[in-house]
Amino acid sequence: MSETAQLVYIVEDDQGIRDLTLYTLNNSGFKAKGFPNGKEFWKALEAEKPGLVLLDIMLPGEDGLAILKRLRNNTVTVKLPVMMLTAKGSEYDKVLGLDSGADDYLAKPFGMMELIARVKALLRRVGTENSGDEEFVLDGLKINIPRHTVTVNNEEIILTIKEFDLLVHLLKNKDMVLSRDQLLQEVWGYEYAGETRTVDAHILTLRTKLKASGDLIQTVRGLGYKIGKKE
Repeated sequence: MSETAQLVYIVEDDQGIRDLTLYTLNNSGFKAKGFPNGKEFWKALEAEKPGLVLLDIMLPGEDGLAILKRLRNNTVTVKLPVMMLTAKGSEYDKVLGLDSGADDYLAKPFGMMELIARVKALLRRVGTENSGDEEFVLDGLKINIPRHTVTVNNEEIILTIKEFDLLVHLLKNKDMVLSRDQLLQEVWGYEYAGETRTVDAHILTLRTKLKASGDLIQTVRGLGYKIGKKE
């Protein structure tokens, strides 16, 4: 195993799924560690931070959504990529996971090849977002892509990876109206029309977190959203 192999944690109480996933990841260029519950996961996280977490929703004790919330409320792990593992492809679980700050989701049962492809795509997306030298400034809002920082009137704003992605995409298309379907496809990579409510939830959270700059994100009734100076 290469010393530079990306570390992946999987929190899954089903030993069969956990062992197969670990085997597949460890034989696909990753360094993977598995945990049956939140308690063991938190203990490992204190010792070493992974590059990505695969997180089952249904867990004994502290469930996956509760773990995700704690990760997103901690400045050390707020940007840690998290892929939720949802039961039976439930649309409710998918929406709930995305609304809670997950970066991706994978419905059970899933194939190992699909898992590896999705893990690589998410890590590639994160790596791309953290490269380059782009910076955006709009009124008091300033965002630096390679440093993954956002400030409003010189005050640092902590965003999750997906909130950051959404803000960057809006800024790259400044003054252009983007539909919910467009944002879901271009930021999340999904074409599920029924899940566009997750876009609304993230927009609402962004506006709140951006404080004085929140009203730069405008709702265009019947069409979608855009970012720009208010007329």
